[in-house]
Amino acid sequence: MNEIFDYKSFLKLVPSKPGVYRMYDSSGTVIYVGKAKSLVNRLSSYFQKNLNSVKTAKLVSHIHHIEFTVVFSEADALILENSLIKKFKPHYNILLKDDKSYPYIILSKDKYPRVAKVRGKKSQNYEYFGPFPDSSSVKASLKLIQNIFPIRQCSDINFQSRKRPCLMYQIGKCLAPCVPGYVTDTEYAEQVNLLRLFLQGKDQTLLESIRNKMIACSDEQKYEEAAVLRDQMNALRTVQEQQVISGNSVDKIDIVGSSLIDNQGSIYVLFIRHGIINGTKSFFPQVQCKESVEELLLSFIQRYYFDKTAELLPDEIIIDKELDNIEFIQDALLKTSGKHVRVAYDVRSERLNFQKLATSNSLEALKLNLAEKSTQHQRIDDLEKLFHMEGKVRRMECYDISHMMGEFTVASAVVFGREGPIPSEYRIYNIKGIKGGDDFAAMHQVLTRRFTDVSDSSTLPDIVFVDGGSGQLTQAEEVIGKFIDDKKYGDWNPLVIGVAKGEGRKHGLETLIKAWSREEYHLPEESPAFLMIQHIRDESHRFAITRHRNRRSKGKITSILFNIPGIGAVKRKNLLDYFGGFSALKSASVDEIKKVKGINSSLAEKIYETIHS
Repeated sequence: MNEIFDYKSFLKLVPSKPGVYRMYDSSGTVIYVGKAKSLVNRLSSYFQKNLNSVKTAKLVSHIHHIEFTVVFSEADALILENSLIKKFKPHYNILLKDDKSYPYIILSKDKYPRVAKVRGKKSQNYEYFGPFPDSSSVKASLKLIQNIFPIRQCSDINFQSRKRPCLMYQIGKCLAPCVPGYVTDTEYAEQVNLLRLFLQGKDQTLLESIRNKMIACSDEQKYEEAAVLRDQMNALRTVQEQQVISGNSVDKIDIVGSSLIDNQGSIYVLFIRHGIINGTKSFFPQVQCKESVEELLLSFIQRYYFDKTAELLPDEIIIDKELDNIEFIQDALLKTSGKHVRVAYDVRSERLNFQKLATSNSLEALKLNLAEKSTQHQRIDDLEKLFHMEGKVRRMECYDISHMMGEFTVASAVVFGREGPIPSEYRIYNIKGIKGGDDFAAMHQVLTRRFTDVSDSSTLPDIVFVDGGSGQLTQAEEVIGKFIDDKKYGDWNPLVIGVAKGEGRKHGLETLIKAWSREEYHLPEESPAFLMIQHIRDESHRFAITRHRNRRSKGKITSILFNIPGIGAVKRKNLLDYFGGFSALKSASVDEIKKVKGINSSLAEKIYETIHS
């Protein structure tokens, strides 16, 4: 316990009212924010002799003082806690973050509309359907659409360049509007309207429309067309029968399953849209100080849903544990979003089946996660034995350099803890001011930038891995050795290891080189320590390569825009703002580009030709 903080005297002043508390360290930084029905009961639980959580014990050891705010209701406590977590971003709070943007399915507003997936800023050139919980949901939906509705999914570039129908037409998954004579405007528009009904979830209206059309074709003795419509109707009925909540009048339902084993929690969310499961997500939040599974569930709902806009919120949230304060949750969601969201526990029939499914999946996901953590702990233990660091390894960092023919050099820094990767602390460094292809200089620069000014000593690594051989390791010795010699960070003296590629650059033949002593280690492939090092090295490589490709792609497209005569800073901005990014601009037709402010027909054609030359 922190001797500075006199918790016994403090607790005598804490009321038994609902409220929100903030824990501070000695530097005045907020390290944890929490809520409570009874402030005194909740805060007292942190200062018991036998805490069941190492993380909670560590949190308590850093407490310098605590502040609290009394509120009128639990709904107010939920909202205030969420607001303070967003504001202070405390180290010991688990933040559940969504992707920067949600994917949508769009129908373009062309003469022959295409259906596709998009993210990012909305454009007036598309009809939007969604949002979807993740990309895999969209891909599955697009595949289904392709099997039922013969609407083009190709880009405008491919569409405009076609001289004859593609394979999609040959296998009956596109009407080939790209080539004159294969489909009439009316026929294509009819399929687009049917698809629009499908994407809007108006299944009965859709089936009725197809049925009427089929009967009309049959009456007119257009038996081939009627047969096509019959097959389309049967395909839709088959889809309806799969994973459907019958009698559902709610468009958007999230079903949340929860499990808890020891101090590890699991949340599993089923996203049901228009009666069909269109995605899932798993979360593994850490539990503080003897939290119950009900408290875990409540915290998840608060963190995950309270920041969403009305558009992104479901109409109903079905939970698998009975909570006393469901009405407070509904109240808080209404206050934060302006939308009434029903939160339900006591459900029947198909809803009950899906509720059980979510709970079962959360438990299975938790067991798998714990098994992976157990393996991770074994690997850490073996690594510590290898380098005689028993119990000392809590943070590891690995650095890698990536470039293409000396261009767009980036360095990655990935972070692993005792529980595995910590993606939120991954960093990418754009390397500048060096000769192209000079990996040694790049490694020197990234390590210098990383360790020159470290404000929080807890972020200093116990082990630094350098992806490379003797040359890269020399740079690490020079940079890190200087900080060690200068005692800039006190007694900090990390183990520094170079991971050199094996003979023929074969995976599994890597040599480990210990800094300064240059002692070499050749571990068997099945060694837990070696598997640990492989994992962190491969993750560093993956992260560097991914970010490098993004930078290279962005840089090349940007440079293209800079080299087009008549395109200045304002027009470049207008182009990118209008399309919401480079990829959408690349997919745009000349007619679409012309719609951008300041872009005439001649300039639009020049932009299109330059991008695609």
